[in-house]
Amino acid sequence: MSSKPISAPSSLAKIWRTLAFRLTAAYASAGLGLVLLATFSLYLVLVSELNRSTELFLRDKVNVLSTMLRERPDDADSLREEVELESAARRYEQFYICLKDQEGKVLLMTPGMADQLNLSMLSSLLNAPGGAALPMTGTQGKSFRVIAATAHVGGTQGRPVTIQVAVDVSQKDGLLRRFRLWFWCTSGILLVLFPLVGYRIARQGIRPVEEIATTARRITSSHLGERIAAEGYPYELASLALTFNNMLDRLEDSFERISRFSADIAHDLRTPVNNIRGEAEVALARARTIEEYRDALESSLEETVRLSELIGNLLFLARTESPLTHLRLEAVDLAELLEQVRAYYEASAADAGVTLTSGGAAEPVIVDLDRTLMQRAVSNLVSNAVAHTPEGGTVAILSESEAENVRIAVADTGVGIPPDALPRVFDRFFRVDPSRSKASGGTGLGLSIVQGIAQLHRGNVEIASTPGVGTRVTLCLPKRHPRNAPVA
Repeated sequence: MSSKPISAPSSLAKIWRTLAFRLTAAYASAGLGLVLLATFSLYLVLVSELNRSTELFLRDKVNVLSTMLRERPDDADSLREEVELESAARRYEQFYICLKDQEGKVLLMTPGMADQLNLSMLSSLLNAPGGAALPMTGTQGKSFRVIAATAHVGGTQGRPVTIQVAVDVSQKDGLLRRFRLWFWCTSGILLVLFPLVGYRIARQGIRPVEEIATTARRITSSHLGERIAAEGYPYELASLALTFNNMLDRLEDSFERISRFSADIAHDLRTPVNNIRGEAEVALARARTIEEYRDALESSLEETVRLSELIGNLLFLARTESPLTHLRLEAVDLAELLEQVRAYYEASAADAGVTLTSGGAAEPVIVDLDRTLMQRAVSNLVSNAVAHTPEGGTVAILSESEAENVRIAVADTGVGIPPDALPRVFDRFFRVDPSRSKASGGTGLGLSIVQGIAQLHRGNVEIASTPGVGTRVTLCLPKRHPRNAPVA
């Protein structure tokens, strides 16, 4: 008979891997450890202070007795009162004193001392007078601290007397026992309390993380409008939520761009294909003359060329966005490159009735460029400028050298661009003219290609335009560029 594997270990392992469990364990361990350390330290301090207090008391008694024997050897009444009577007046922490001569004979002793302490054991324990106070257990199980010292009666030349003092420290030992009991009881309670409090703190701390995760689970390609309300979050998590929201803004914008791009590319690819299909259907509908077939083929060829150009531009844009794209850099005389572009478009500009000029710095400016790509970028700008400048207008190709950069500008006196359209002129397939006619808008990829080429050269593009006055597009490029470096 087969049985299913028990899932408890995997569930337990899953709990162990949760952030709440790890934080709870960390809080509980740290809190309990600190409390135990602090309490144990206090206990050690208490033990040390109690022992020190007892030893000071013993030494004080020894000092009093030594002084009385040295300075008042004939005052037997005071000595007897100190040894036999003072201890009887104490209810707690009683002490006992024994005075012995050199032969070990007891001279004075506190009443009851023989009942509480084994005197022979006391003498053997204190065989080295003048040492530190020592612990000793009495005959009735009580705890004592004992000390011994030697004094001379009447001065240093007098007969020696051994002073033995014992003090009952049972009350202090009881205090330490109660402290230890309290310590272990408190530790047991904290062992249960700390994990509960730590878990509560951990759950409260990771609540914003769970909310972020819940929001992330609701986000799909069709629901990119979700955002995290970071009000009330700690600074670190609020920063994370803000970063997440910014990422969603970029994703939403990218999806909108992709959606518009898909619609535009479908339109621009469908138009020439439909035109070719229409020409072919008309040509095959009935018998045609050779001239009519030639006209149909020429029209289809024009649409094919347009389609091929569109596909080539799209492939080029894809290349400019690839992080592995490398530039074929070479040292280029900027004035020579711009003059070549001007000469190439001079005839078409003259046919359109537009004056095409170029100008720049008096000294040669050498720049690291991919010559082919830069010629294409400037050519796109000049072609757009000529196409949108009425007869009698002017298009100027200008260059300016700065410390680290060069600026290439194409300025025209054309129709200009409305202010609301300026932010979108670098979008793919965007045309200021909504009719999308070939005459007015082309493929709508020219400025996108210019921007891609500028970014490949680690530069940027700026545009300024006033309707009815003209447009100026400026490429800002670094003079020096890492050779064959991939664009990030």
